[in-house]
Amino acid sequence: MHPTIASVTQRVIARSSASRKAYIERMQQVAKPRPHRSTLSCGNLAHGYAACQPQDKQILKLATQADVAIVSAYNDMLSAHQPLEKYPALIKETMRELGSVAQFAGGVPAMCDGVTQGQPGMELSLFSRDVIAMATAISLSHNMFDATLCLGVCDKIVPGLLIGALSFGHLPCIFVPAGPMPSGLPNKEKARVRQLYAEGKVGREALLEAESESYHAPGTCTFYGTANSNQLLIEIMGLHLPGASFVNPETSLRDELTREAARQVTRITALTENYTPIWKVVSEKSVINAVVALLATGGSTNHTMHIVAIARAAGIHITWDDFAELSSAVPLLTRIYPNGQADINHFQAAGGMAFLIRTLLQAGLLHNDVVTVVGEGLEAYTQEPVLKDNALIWRAGPEISHDLEVLRPVSKPFSAEGGLRLLKGNLGRGVIKVSAVAQAHQVVEAPAIIFHSQEAMAEAFQQGELNKDCIVVVRFQGPQATGMPELHKLTPFLGVLQDKGFKVALVTDGRMSGASGKVPAAIHVYPEAAQGGPLAKLKNGDIVCVDALQGTLTVKVPAEEWQQRTPVVADLSDFHQGMGRELFAQMRQVVGGAELGATVFDFDNVGK
Repeated sequence: MHPTIASVTQRVIARSSASRKAYIERMQQVAKPRPHRSTLSCGNLAHGYAACQPQDKQILKLATQADVAIVSAYNDMLSAHQPLEKYPALIKETMRELGSVAQFAGGVPAMCDGVTQGQPGMELSLFSRDVIAMATAISLSHNMFDATLCLGVCDKIVPGLLIGALSFGHLPCIFVPAGPMPSGLPNKEKARVRQLYAEGKVGREALLEAESESYHAPGTCTFYGTANSNQLLIEIMGLHLPGASFVNPETSLRDELTREAARQVTRITALTENYTPIWKVVSEKSVINAVVALLATGGSTNHTMHIVAIARAAGIHITWDDFAELSSAVPLLTRIYPNGQADINHFQAAGGMAFLIRTLLQAGLLHNDVVTVVGEGLEAYTQEPVLKDNALIWRAGPEISHDLEVLRPVSKPFSAEGGLRLLKGNLGRGVIKVSAVAQAHQVVEAPAIIFHSQEAMAEAFQQGELNKDCIVVVRFQGPQATGMPELHKLTPFLGVLQDKGFKVALVTDGRMSGASGKVPAAIHVYPEAAQGGPLAKLKNGDIVCVDALQGTLTVKVPAEEWQQRTPVVADLSDFHQGMGRELFAQMRQVVGGAELGATVFDFDNVGK
């Protein structure tokens, strides 16, 4: 193992020893070597299979075969989740062939940040992750099941499903993805039209046409945002079948991978000799592997919160300091939009997950002594699935990249360090994604211009008030303030300013999405302004420095003056009502900070 990876891993194991032990003990207490439904009363069981087909009902009565829960994020509005519509039928048919049963245990909500970007609904987005976790737990609460298949893809959905599944960590669980849509309008052209629209040089009709040509079919958006980061991390954690992440929807291979996931989950229930509960798969080492993969690919900044929350759900404590130290040792191996012009389909064609995992393993950057849903170690994940004579097989994955402009080996990285960095200083702690930021823009020092909403910043841009070197500060956007919306709506405006030659950066306690691009953005700044954090002390004109090279986030105000300043208190009442936001008041009150995963769950006090 690379010494830094080994050192950070041991630190995480030591830090997590008590909470991890308590979590495992809770999971082991509820594990059973026979079907869980055998503990139900006759009345309980009758309710549990009343609507089943006769043959399924007979199997469930005998209590000798597995009953698998399907938990799905299907809806037919969102492209990423629309392909999941037919999965339950495929799964149930496959289960009957095996003499087992699958039941649709529950659906979880799935909202799209692409639809709600810049809209009031975005303020429900982050909280939807914890709602999904709770909905997953409710889906599994009937205790009828011996394993789980989680069907989901996008931003908050996969982390929510995983947190919920970990609360039933005694059950085996396999995640079943839908895959990315085919490539559409090239990303460079889409970005160009967006920027022209921001400058007022093209109209809404041209913008809508470009967006529609980009997001054009069933499947995940093809840029490397949070949705595709989810798939990459879930696979490298051993919760997907090998190579399942980036196979396009509505293909024979995609359908066969779905069927095989159903077969495989029955092979690892407690009714077999290969019992593999999810608590064994999600371990300290698999969490470290996830962080390494995120850094090596310049993945979504949202995962600096999601991985933390997922880990805590399994009794594992990982911090932004761990991310930062790992980033110093992990090279950047991909260029996928917004970190380059290629999309996720190009990554797949260049060698995809099989090549990425192979090169990281060979360099000692991944732990191989981990448990996966297909057995011990990650060697199986260096293979790729194909159909041969209509049968699913796995063959050795590529040993060389087919496109060095998209995917590289550890020996020839795009950068010696990972794509994410920790920032800290007298303005608090935050993260910055640097994989798409040119080195010339990684240090920006300029006067602060402060806003309390995206709309106010956009209006100032339109009025020409930002045509100068500046640090745009959009504060009161954290979890307690407004639910921590993504501020991706600001990206075209900031890009225009940078292209005009101005030194510009963003500082916010909000999020900037998995599509963070070429403008340096210090995000997730904690403590947030609504808690009286340092951002609430800033004044217009203060000289702020965002230094991604040194990892600092500072304001140049004399220490005595800074200490005496009183934090501003913002009136956020307009952001707390309408479009369902009033229903989330309690979540805003109890949510933890970004560095703790921005979750409403108090994992530290479970069992106390």
